[in-house]
Amino acid sequence: MIAQYAAVFLIALALFGVSCAPGAVWQDSGLIQYRVWHEDLEGSLGLALAHPLYYAVAIGVKHVPLGPFGWRINFVSAVAAAVAVANLFLLVRLWLGRDFPAVVAAMSLAVAHTFWWHASLAETYTLWAALLLAELIVLLQYTRTKRVGYLYGLGLLNGLALAIHMLAVISLACYLVFFAVLLARKELRARDLGLVAALWILGASPYEYLIVKNVIESGDLLGTLASATVSDRWQADVLNTTLSWRLIKEDALLVLLNFPTPNALLLPVGLYGLYRARGPAAFRNLVLALLALFFVFACRYTIADRYAFFLPFYCIVALVIGFGVHVLQTQVRRPALPAVIVVLAVVPVGIYAVAPALAQRLHLRLGTRQDIPYRNDYVYFLQPWRTGYHGAERFAREALTSLESDAVLCADATTVAPLLYAQEVQGLRPDVHIVAGIARSPAAPCVNESTVADLVRQRPVYVVSRQPGYCPAFLLDRYPLAPAGLLWRVARNEMDPVGQNRSHASERK
Repeated sequence: MIAQYAAVFLIALALFGVSCAPGAVWQDSGLIQYRVWHEDLEGSLGLALAHPLYYAVAIGVKHVPLGPFGWRINFVSAVAAAVAVANLFLLVRLWLGRDFPAVVAAMSLAVAHTFWWHASLAETYTLWAALLLAELIVLLQYTRTKRVGYLYGLGLLNGLALAIHMLAVISLACYLVFFAVLLARKELRARDLGLVAALWILGASPYEYLIVKNVIESGDLLGTLASATVSDRWQADVLNTTLSWRLIKEDALLVLLNFPTPNALLLPVGLYGLYRARGPAAFRNLVLALLALFFVFACRYTIADRYAFFLPFYCIVALVIGFGVHVLQTQVRRPALPAVIVVLAVVPVGIYAVAPALAQRLHLRLGTRQDIPYRNDYVYFLQPWRTGYHGAERFAREALTSLESDAVLCADATTVAPLLYAQEVQGLRPDVHIVAGIARSPAAPCVNESTVADLVRQRPVYVVSRQPGYCPAFLLDRYPLAPAGLLWRVARNEMDPVGQNRSHASERK
């Protein structure tokens, strides 16, 4: 089985390695690269978004002298995704004792759009998914053998997962109920549970370190715990309990995008098989609970990139699809059935290849801004691979080289990362001051409503976008924006009272 696991891992790694982005990337993934470059374990968006264990791994990879820096950090996600796919194969193989259902489950996850998308650039989710599936492997082994050592492994793995992403809390809730049942049945001793808890604490120690550090520095225990559990900025989204028809429609489309194949019908087959299956029910019940909880969490989440939070649900869906293959093969004994299932498993690749052109022809709205140079949003968001994509680096290079000395460039959360990547990693135009709310050049001036008038008078000021929400309102509303290549130059506004008052004051002096 070791050879089979290694084979699945290497095949998946080849797929994700080829599709991995070669360098700088946009928005959150680019900001991950920026944090890794600065070896920042905590970030500035609240502890719930710190993901310290992921950054510890990525920072270690930063110091490996193999390939460009950006590619190395993206490749962390590719390797983690390959481990996750191999872990799913092993899980189904151990569960059912058959190779083919395990292969189909692994294929279903590997080509699921959101999973593949996050395997192609710097993100935290694939490393977390690898640990989730490892948790289920040791949990399955415990339900079969009753060896408490597997529960020790479960505690450690879930703690490590929590140090990567707070999604681990959802699976932890299921495990706590399971432990309570074991205690009630006297199948688990309290001292063994204590050791499980100790190993969980050990695994989660990178996150616990940040919590203790912030409590000491701020003196605010409740505020730190709130930041560690539900980030202040997205608290309303995390705690949302309402559904709308828009959300329901989006949920359905997101699931369809990840499983656009008749093999998706193996999910209800697998669910029915789980319901009718004989033998110990503990593992089956935990799988069903995780499936339901991960879906409920993601389906009513209202954050802009909510599609990413369906990824744990897709991992469990792929697992259940594997069980559905097992059920179907026991009921339908046709020699051609395995070949048909394998062909249908790769149908999503073809769908993703043609989806951008079809969506663009139909003028479908993706809900994205669609004003980023060298980025076709239909291709960028509907195709999960990033093979040979240099759009972010090309934009940053052309934008920076077009600017005058000592210019100020106001970017946004989507574009600031590749600009800083070009400046700090590649050493391009260190004289330009890049400014954004989430990151900035080290010596960049403060750009706000009270300083902008003087800045516009003293030096060239540019913005990346003139779209509301991406261009500062105090610039968009009060200053003319003239096109300047890929950017927009902020023109002086002689009617600006702030600028006039300050100009007159300097003349009096």
